Amino acid sequence: FPVTIQRGVLGEFYLEQILQNILPPGSYVLQHRLAEGLVVDACIKLDGRLLPIDSKFSLENYNRMLEASGEQRLRLERQFKEDLKKRIDETAKYVQPRKGTFEQALMFIPSEAIYYDLLVNRVGAITEDTDNLIQRAANKYKVIIVSPTSFLAYLQTVLQGLKALQIEETAKDIIQRVGELGKHLKTYEEYHNKLGNNLQTYRDWE
Repeated sequence: FPVTIQRGVLGEFYLEQILQNILPPGSYVLQHRLAEGLVVDACIKLDGRLLPIDSKFSLENYNRMLEASGEQRLRLERQFKEDLKKRIDETAKYVQPRKGTFEQALMFIPSEAIYYDLLVNRVGAITEDTDNLIQRAANKYKVIIVSPTSFLAYLQTVLQGLKALQIEETAKDIIQRVGELGKHLKTYEEYHNKLGNNLQTYRDWE
């Protein structure tokens, strides 16, 4: 991909395509303003709250790191790790429960290779005994890092939740309509009784 596409646009493009393919229209918003100067790439709307998703991610340093070796590769890996930490910090800012968000935000990485390297501690671990960046982001910053594949799994769960909410709303609507029907029947019964009483009174006069 051209450099201009790699500078975050690729992530935003993948994110939008996945959301369009999985979730129904109206269940998510793009470029949502949470607060003054705070615009998140996307938000999923679920049960009256928002799940923020950040996708501004650059693949340049990672690709340069893969092509390097020796001391240069170590230097580029440190630089890439710092980039990741900055992205985690920025994504954590979207966790705004007072603004109606969930207690977590998703950080979308448009590369299975990067996600795998993070998962197996190839990138981002201080020592072999430390948590990887994925674990630290989730535990400390409430940021869930997802790849295209794991993001799809999350969306399937969200989709089931949306369907359950839709069924719940449908059930509420049915209950409401039954209640309204009961009121109509009660009104009809009262009218029928009054009519019967009037007819009986008319017969008594005769």
